[in-house]
Amino acid sequence: MMDPQKGLTGLRDLIAQTRAAGRLVEVDAPADPVLEIAHIVHRHDGRPVLFSDVTGYPGWQVVAGVASAREYFAMALGVPVEEMIHRLAAALENPVPPPVVGDAPCQEVVEPDVDLTRLPILRHFPFDGGPYVTAGIVVLNDPDYGRNVSFHRLLRLDGRRFAARVVERRGTDTALRKSAGDLPVAICIGNSLPVLLAASMSPPMGVDELAIANALAPTPVVPCKTVPLHVPADCELVLEGRLTHATAPEGPFVDLTETVDFVRPGPVVEIDCITHRRNPIYQALLPGGLEHKLLMGMPKEPSIFAAVNQVCRCVNVAITPGGASWLHAVVQIEKRGPDDGRAAIEAAFRGHGSLKHVVVVDTDVNPYDPAEVEWAIATRFQADRDLVVLTDQPGSSLDPSGTHRPGKKARTAKMGLDATIPWGADRAAFEKVRYAE
Repeated sequence: MMDPQKGLTGLRDLIAQTRAAGRLVEVDAPADPVLEIAHIVHRHDGRPVLFSDVTGYPGWQVVAGVASAREYFAMALGVPVEEMIHRLAAALENPVPPPVVGDAPCQEVVEPDVDLTRLPILRHFPFDGGPYVTAGIVVLNDPDYGRNVSFHRLLRLDGRRFAARVVERRGTDTALRKSAGDLPVAICIGNSLPVLLAASMSPPMGVDELAIANALAPTPVVPCKTVPLHVPADCELVLEGRLTHATAPEGPFVDLTETVDFVRPGPVVEIDCITHRRNPIYQALLPGGLEHKLLMGMPKEPSIFAAVNQVCRCVNVAITPGGASWLHAVVQIEKRGPDDGRAAIEAAFRGHGSLKHVVVVDTDVNPYDPAEVEWAIATRFQADRDLVVLTDQPGSSLDPSGTHRPGKKARTAKMGLDATIPWGADRAAFEKVRYAE
C-alpha cells in the first residue's frame, strides 16, 4: 500500500498543519450533521473545524473550513499568499500528467453494499432540498477531450442516487450530451487543496485538471474499481457510478451569493460502488461561506491574469469576497501606455466570463484591501472618462439580478472602472503620502 505521508499534500496533511499552527478548531462533543454542524462551522468561518463525534455516524469524522482563508492555500502550496497567483498560473500553463499507482489509501475499504444514508452528508438549512454533498469533485471522461474534473453540488435523493447541479454548456453537460447512455463518473470527497483548486479552474478543453493539481503538488492517481476512471489516490472517499439522462428536482440550495438558488431539473447520478480510507474523514463545504467563495473565485484569478498580460503588464488579480468571490475583481497593472486601463478591463472580462464588475488599479494600490481600492476610485477615476459599460453580455447564473431563461446562458450588463493614474499626469499629485515607519 502506498504511504500517504510520502510525497502527498492531502487533506490529513493540511489538518495536521493547521493544528500545529493553532488554527484548527476541534469539536469533541457530539454534533449532528442535520443543521448543527453547519451552524458550528459558520460560527468559526475562516478556520478549519474538525468534528470527531458525528451523531449517528460512528467511525466517521467531519471536517470543514480547510479552504476558508488564503493562508491555508499558501500553506498547502508552500508559497507566500501574494505569490499564489504566479504558482497557479504556472501550473495552468504547464500541467504535469499525474503518475498512476496500483493501490491507494482511498481504496483501503470497499463497501460491499451501497447506502448513501450511511455517509454523514450535511443538511445546512431547514429549507434545503435535502442533504447536500458540497465538497465533492466529479471525474469523468469526455470522448473528445479526455478527463474532466469539476465541482458539482449533489442532493442525496435516497440510498443510491443524487441529483446533480450541472451548468449548461460546461464540461460535464457537454460530455453527457455526447453520451447516448449513462456516463461513468467518480465522485471524490476529502481532497487535497491542490486538487480542489485545479477542479475549480476552467482550463482549455483537453487540459486535465488532475495534471494541473500534479503540477501544484504530487498527485498520484489510482484506477477505480468499477468505472474506467482514475481518481486522486489520497482522497478520503470515492463514489463510483453513472451520470444518467434521467432528471430530478434539484434545490433549493444556498449558493455563492448567499441567496437561495431556485429549484431546477438536475441529472440523476446512480452510485454502484463506494471506497474509502480507514477511519474516514468526510469533507464538507459551507454554502456561501468563505471557503465556497475562495474555491470558486481564486482559481479564476490566473485566467484573468493571463488574459490581461496579453494586452498589458499585469501584476496581480484579486477576486473579492464582497463580490461573492465570483462577480467582482480588482486587477493591478504596471501602466505603460494611455490605453492600458481600458485594455485590461476588456481582457479581464475575457479571462473570466462570469465577471460582472472590474476595477483596474496601479501598483501602489493593494488589490486585497477594499479601502485602498475605493481610495483609488475616489482619487483617480472620472466616470465620463474612465468608465466602461457593456450591455447584454453573457453573465452568471449566480447573479440574481441578471436575466435568466431556462436552458439559456444568463445575460447581464458589465462595468469596468479604470482607477489608474491618468496617462501623462503628474504622478506626485496622485500618490498617497506615507508616514515614515
